[in-house]
Amino acid sequence: MSQDSEGFWLFSPILFHWLLSLTFSFRIIMKRRNIGATLAWVSVMLLLPYVGVGVYLLLGEMRLGKRRERRIRQLIDPYKQWIQSLSEGYQVDWTNAPDAAKYLDRLAARSEGTPTLPGNSLELLDDCEGVLRAIIEDINRTEETLYMEFYIWHNGGVADEVLEAVIKARRRGVITRVLLDSVGSKDFLKSANCKRARKAGVEIVEALPAGIFRAIFRRQDLRLHRKIVLIDGHTAYTGSLNLVDARYFKQDAGVGQWVDLMVRVQGPAVEVLATTFLADWDVETEGRQIDLNEDTGVVRQEAKGNAMVQVVPSGPGFYPDAIYQLLLTTIYSAREELIITTPYFVPDDALHTALRTAAARGVEVTIILPAHNDSWLVRYASRSHYDSLLKAGVRIMRFNAGLLHAKTISVDKEFCLVGSVNFDMRSVWLNHEVTLFVYNHAFCDHLCYQQRQYILQSEELQASDWAQRPKQERILENIVRLASPLL
Repeated sequence: MSQDSEGFWLFSPILFHWLLSLTFSFRIIMKRRNIGATLAWVSVMLLLPYVGVGVYLLLGEMRLGKRRERRIRQLIDPYKQWIQSLSEGYQVDWTNAPDAAKYLDRLAARSEGTPTLPGNSLELLDDCEGVLRAIIEDINRTEETLYMEFYIWHNGGVADEVLEAVIKARRRGVITRVLLDSVGSKDFLKSANCKRARKAGVEIVEALPAGIFRAIFRRQDLRLHRKIVLIDGHTAYTGSLNLVDARYFKQDAGVGQWVDLMVRVQGPAVEVLATTFLADWDVETEGRQIDLNEDTGVVRQEAKGNAMVQVVPSGPGFYPDAIYQLLLTTIYSAREELIITTPYFVPDDALHTALRTAAARGVEVTIILPAHNDSWLVRYASRSHYDSLLKAGVRIMRFNAGLLHAKTISVDKEFCLVGSVNFDMRSVWLNHEVTLFVYNHAFCDHLCYQQRQYILQSEELQASDWAQRPKQERILENIVRLASPLL
């Protein structure tokens, strides 16, 4: 073999890597996604021979799968019409509401069609066992329908008692439907408890099934992250708590018990939560077990309180960028005080700038984060934002009483957000989430009180102390930050 041939075969893998990487880099550029994510993916392509292309094919594009995309196209118009029709007969009084609430209402209504509905009764529940006990009490009273949707169902403790209540409800004739994420609930779905519930007649559906073969056709990290319970179509729970007993969940992670918030809802907003569940169920079952106009378990609601609530579902397919726009608008609407709690804090440039700008214009911005996180990647990506935020005057509180998992935002003590959305790009763009936008002073007061309880259990991060951290920590933070658009 000649030297020229030997040289060609020696360098051909390198040439092929560059050709492949440049081809996919061009594809990424033409997708016109945000610049941070584009540069991050191009870097992955060029720096990781062949592996970068493989990772991109698995995780780089919003591939929902042909069947799922087809089903969503079939559902999106009828479900949006149904949601929009919910506002008929309800009169929203914006007299005492802040201007920002009106802007958010208009933005959400135009982006995804969900209206603000008056007449809701809201109860903020901040104790894990107390939440599960309340759910059990409501399940024991249910007569017709019980719908549940969670990212994680984990065996152990009071969670097992919830399952017993579900099985008993089914045995007395209640229609029971449970939708669980394939990845988050994989252990439960394989468990004897799940088999026993199915044998009793409980309909348990695995959402977004994951696997090596499926990765060829659909992106595997698009997850169902909502937490919803619906009882007889008139009572609902939603928030950040998975169906887990915190005393038995991830006790070997070294972060303490998880700390969550849930909201018990009665009133017209329950209809939107029910519609959200039904849309998810319809996609997973292709409508085989539910008819949009029959057997839905959704009943017309009477006023139960005085809270105005806008339920905002988000996620790829139905509402791809609604929550992102609403989060930005929420931050920019703050005039005096902005308090955020989130377990995973990896904002993109726009959200990061919005927080710094709020602090610079005199808003007291406080971000409450768990002192210890169960993801080291997120931990270091999050810390890479601290320097500039602290310099801008943002207060960063590190919660020491467990892994603070509550996802909340309060603005000027006037309105607030509670739901399942984390302050990271995965939650904003990739996961199916749900958030309550609450325009009610009394409920906001309750949430602000709870946020201040979290602050009392936290230690404020001082800029002078943070500047003294080891140099190797800074290097690692900045390296991991390069991948933050992908987290």
